[in-house]
Amino acid sequence: MENRVEKAVALHKQGYNCAQAVLCAYCDLFGMDEETAFKISEGFGGGIGGMHSGVCGATSAVYMLAGLQGSGGSPEKGLTKAATYARIKELESIFQAENGSTTCRQLIERRKAGEGKSCRELVIYAAGLVERELFQIGRAHV
Repeated sequence: MENRVEKAVALHKQGYNCAQAVLCAYCDLFGMDEETAFKISEGFGGGIGGMHSGVCGATSAVYMLAGLQGSGGSPEKGLTKAATYARIKELESIFQAENGSTTCRQLIERRKAGEGKSCRELVIYAAGLVERELFQIGRAHV
């Protein structure tokens, strides 16, 4: 697999919001074109709609990718919702443990206090989380 973390960073540097950078770096692996991924994730930047009160955009993209990976695609294809929700709760717990929050405003406050990561660093962390947890890349196997 090419380096998707670097791709996410490059997209963020080009002006993609945090959600767009992470989702677009992996969208082709789920049969989604980049333009569609860009459009879908546009409203998730800046803690949902730029309000900074919601979930971090990079984190939102991780959740979207977990849904793309785990969902059956329709109610008739099985009951995948509970498993997807459980997976997202697990991903949220991992992100929170490492970064102190999943809320954009709290992450910004942590950064201002010298305790947190920049948005670009959170994009890097989120893309790495996708690689480790969704694709098992670089994860130690016992």
